[in-house]
Amino acid sequence: MGYRRFDTIDGHHPWRNVSADVYVDYAVRSRHGGRVFYFNFDLAREMGLIARRHPRRLTPGLSQAILDAFSLVIINEYDMQHGRRFPKRDVRPHKYMATRYLQCQHRSRTGRTSGDGRSIWNGFFKGPNGVWDISSCGTGATCLSPATARFGTYFKTGNLARPYAGGQADLLDSVCAALMSDIFHRNGIATERTLAIIAFDDGTCIAVRAAGNLLRPAHLFRLLKMGRLDELRAAVNYYIARQRANGDWPAPRRGQDRYRVFLERMATHFARAAAVFESEYIFCWMDWDGDNLLMDGAVLDYGSVRQFGLYHHEYRYNDIERLSTTIAEQRGKARYIVQTFAQLADYLVTGRKQSLKSFRHHAALKAFDRVFEATKDNALIHKLGYDRRQAGLIQGEPALRRDLRRLRTVLHAFERVKSTRGLYRTQDGITADAIFCVRDILRELPGHFLDTQTDMDAGQFLAVTKTDYATDEDARLTPARRDKARKFQRLYRRLLTGVARRQGASTDSVLRGMKERSDLVNRYERVTGDAVIYAADRLVREAWPLGFDAVNAVFRHFVAQQVLDPDARKGRRHHPLNSRKGRQVLRTMLRDVRTLRAGL
Repeated sequence: MGYRRFDTIDGHHPWRNVSADVYVDYAVRSRHGGRVFYFNFDLAREMGLIARRHPRRLTPGLSQAILDAFSLVIINEYDMQHGRRFPKRDVRPHKYMATRYLQCQHRSRTGRTSGDGRSIWNGFFKGPNGVWDISSCGTGATCLSPATARFGTYFKTGNLARPYAGGQADLLDSVCAALMSDIFHRNGIATERTLAIIAFDDGTCIAVRAAGNLLRPAHLFRLLKMGRLDELRAAVNYYIARQRANGDWPAPRRGQDRYRVFLERMATHFARAAAVFESEYIFCWMDWDGDNLLMDGAVLDYGSVRQFGLYHHEYRYNDIERLSTTIAEQRGKARYIVQTFAQLADYLVTGRKQSLKSFRHHAALKAFDRVFEATKDNALIHKLGYDRRQAGLIQGEPALRRDLRRLRTVLHAFERVKSTRGLYRTQDGITADAIFCVRDILRELPGHFLDTQTDMDAGQFLAVTKTDYATDEDARLTPARRDKARKFQRLYRRLLTGVARRQGASTDSVLRGMKERSDLVNRYERVTGDAVIYAADRLVREAWPLGFDAVNAVFRHFVAQQVLDPDARKGRRHHPLNSRKGRQVLRTMLRDVRTLRAGL
């Protein structure tokens, strides 16, 4: 079986046509001594890189094709300054680009020094399902790293003396990102995806990532901040053309303003992303630079991304010199990004850049708010266990939608309660513990109502909802909490009755369906950022005795256990895990998920 399609990924990319100033070109050479640790067969088939019927087996030919295409390291400024020489057979014929974009880690707020600090764009691949961008993390220290900007010097790849200077990727971090991104993807959360991981004996790796379009808002915001109108227009036109080529955007109707449509889509993408992150307790450091998300609101760069087990809304990631935003602040940051897009679109249309403040009340922000609220509604409907038809009934009936919003308010009051312990330091930041798990009460209520036909006692309600983070004082049954437990159940029943009546069904039959779906959606063993670290560490430590096939099989089975969308599970076939050692490793990984279910 041939693998010549990998040969087309050779550094060429149409982003270069936008401007010579949106990237830095690097010669690259082969990096030897690597082995393929992970390969995403499903993604490779979807892209068209391998045949649909290719077995889930790393053939010698496939392994060599992956290494030839992606086991690369740049020849950077340090190498050239010090006259380092490399075998001619190792130097590739084409250059690869590190792209420029805004980053809040840099003191320059206009993007003059920032961008891909340890990554290159391998190029693009045109397959049967569209065009894919491919990049690799861990390919060497570029001149766009925060270390070069801060210390004013170039660094040798592998230099660990300064933060952000090494230019390499850590194997454990990359396996974490691969696990989490695959879980997000399978659960319908937009994300870049890991195609392959190449591991080296020193614990470093190259992580190869793919998406239909790897542009970030930060790529465009840099040109906006600099006032480069022609280049900005070329960049936006490039993005729109790619989205249409991939079928993600329909062709415009006659007379339709492409930049107005562009802005509407940005408002929708970022409203949905912010609402999903808040509903699913996903911490993704949003900030003014638009760096940590793709243009469609998809997650990328999992270094600071976490999924919490509870609404730990005081957590802040410590990024050496600054603390991040919190999960509660993400909506405001996403809204600010949309405001910047409004400024950008107006600049393209009028040719004059107005102040960002003048767009505080733009129609795009009102659209953002509408989409955000609707997405939050949908997320709660899903957690309650209603199916798609019932969701349509709730969304289409104002009285039911009002009850749902009231239910959201009460539920959020429980989510926000934090421990009296207050703020404390974690390994990577600061936090204050949330103490109630609302998913647990949403999972248990349908069965309770079916069995007893009565409301749950307020004391039992709190007992089901509280977690190990709660002390006796934290979980005290106050009159206010007693009232909230009663109010929640009253609204829950009213919404249930309304749905059953409009569907022409009994409340018990609706409850049975809700119980079946809610048991999965609100599964007890739900992965968190902490659990993914433990799971990835287990995979890395057991990789040699397990071997490639077993490692990848354990990976797939672990991800499959975390697909919590009933609709996403339909029609999926799961092959048995044949490796005895692999089954042991998987059991340990799932045990850690259960233990760490409420953490960060």
